[in-house]
Amino acid sequence: MKFKPIIGINLFFLFFIGCADQHIEYSIEAFMNTVSIRGSSFSPDEKTILFSSDKTGIYNAYEVDIKSGEVSQLTNSDTNSIFTISYFPSDSRILYRSDQGGNELYHIYVRSVDGVVQDLTPGENERALFYGWAYNEQSFYYGSNNRDPRFMDVYEMDINSYKTKLIFKNDDGLSFGAVSNDERYLALEKTHTRYDSDMYLYDIEVKEIQHISAHDGDINHAPSGFSVDSKSLYYLTDANSEFNYLKRFDIESGKTTIVQEENWDISYSSFSHAGRYRISGINADSQTKIKIIDTENGWALRLPKLPAGDISSVNISKSEKTMTFYHDGAKSPSDFYIMDMGTKKFRKLTASMNPDIDPAFLGEAKVIRYKSFDGMKIPAVFYRPPQASANNRVPALIWVHGGPGGQSRVGYRALIQYLVNHGYAVLAVNNRGSSGYGKTFQSLDDQSHGEGDLDDCVWAKEWLKKQYYIDENNIGIIGGSYGGYMVMAALAFRPSAFDAGVNIYGVTNWVRTIKSIPPWWEAFRLSLYKEMGDPNTMEDYLYSISPLFHADKIIKPVLVLQGANDPRVLQIESDEMVKAVQDNGVPVEYVVFDDEGHGFVKRKNQITANKSILNFLDTYLNK
Repeated sequence: MKFKPIIGINLFFLFFIGCADQHIEYSIEAFMNTVSIRGSSFSPDEKTILFSSDKTGIYNAYEVDIKSGEVSQLTNSDTNSIFTISYFPSDSRILYRSDQGGNELYHIYVRSVDGVVQDLTPGENERALFYGWAYNEQSFYYGSNNRDPRFMDVYEMDINSYKTKLIFKNDDGLSFGAVSNDERYLALEKTHTRYDSDMYLYDIEVKEIQHISAHDGDINHAPSGFSVDSKSLYYLTDANSEFNYLKRFDIESGKTTIVQEENWDISYSSFSHAGRYRISGINADSQTKIKIIDTENGWALRLPKLPAGDISSVNISKSEKTMTFYHDGAKSPSDFYIMDMGTKKFRKLTASMNPDIDPAFLGEAKVIRYKSFDGMKIPAVFYRPPQASANNRVPALIWVHGGPGGQSRVGYRALIQYLVNHGYAVLAVNNRGSSGYGKTFQSLDDQSHGEGDLDDCVWAKEWLKKQYYIDENNIGIIGGSYGGYMVMAALAFRPSAFDAGVNIYGVTNWVRTIKSIPPWWEAFRLSLYKEMGDPNTMEDYLYSISPLFHADKIIKPVLVLQGANDPRVLQIESDEMVKAVQDNGVPVEYVVFDDEGHGFVKRKNQITANKSILNFLDTYLNK
């Protein structure tokens, strides 16, 4: 650091001023020493809360004592992640789910009070999902594809004998929505496309199903939950609207009533156990906004004032006296809070962030808009490195979310902050086709992938170039899953647009990917065809948008990361893509994790992956 002599000021004082302003870069180990937590379930006596944490490097089950704040580890897996579901209604047994190495064949397990674990859904190729407790608390509902690998049947399991009973045989590709408290009805959904779905009411007693969402055109209907008295079904729909809003269906009369509308999508809505509170999550410009309505007076509950960020995952106890929630921000990972519903007093139960990391050296998130090739304004989330300046211009990355139809959202991501901390600006784009900005915007990339959506990513560079602290000659692209596809599409179809690419388990051969979707995706297959194209009738088109078959045009370096057990994007996709780029004589690096699937959840693998990304970028982008 150089100083110009200044008369009358002590140089020793200047030295410390300079050191105080000096940027600190943290290792990936420091970033990954941040703990990730998820889930929330009150114990029957409401004295402890069950959750999952990767404190040991892999997700396990933990509980925290509400009064003392003491945390206890309940499981000790060192191979497969354990994701908690719930305490049992009347005792300290717990349910959790786990798969094998990321293969997404989830099983439901029970851990008894003495620590003995039993697999409740032990089918060899079975995939099981917990749906909820019966209101009488003597059983729970779950879905399983054990009978037919394509479809999830609905079962009820007794909580004492663990005996199961088939409630609904699913031969039509329906998805579970909700079960009424009187155990009379199931609400089910049929997805036709991303923009069109139907809703059904199944009478468990008489075994009859009723179509309750007759409509013309593309309209979505998604069950949200039954009223406490089981007389009404609440559901989300976008009828005559760009966004999802909440309606109520009266079961006896068939009449519908609008309950809640916002200027953005309502993502979900649910009631507390006795129905006093209705909790809604709103997707407001890539951020979550929570509204809690006290149904006794119609008033909105005052939520705690916390630093910049989002409140999410609200859970109100059975007694309706206590509420838990998560809060995170761009610079701070999710932490667990508890609040007294009467006094509104709240406190933090966890401290997830590594205390050795100073948030001053991370990047704040800013929601921006930029103009694309056709003048359309594209939303994005921008992270500026704190060390970036006119005298220290930094390289930049276009970050592309997964999907198709996903969304880049404000929130903490260790990889983004690791890159920002090390001097890379990140612009997380929500290209046309992204969700959250209305169904018209979401439909703009249907069967035209690698075209306008890709150009949105290319034109994001123009916004970056206007920022005086960006090195416009060193801009790369990074993304996972569908975002990984966009990376390879950019390198193949716009070969000079970006200076390097990072493909994290991205699709490169759409023909194979769509033909080899996991069997349990059968209910969404036609929707995927509508979105991407039918491989049986549109093979030529799918070949045309698949980067693998245009790899000869790739001229810029690329890093590929892949999970060997990925059931969505098979490893052979990345194997073939890497070989094709190598055949061009273009620098390519390849990292495969034998014990991961579609997403890397083990901390040791996250460290390896993120470190390899930074090393690659430092070699080929930060020149």
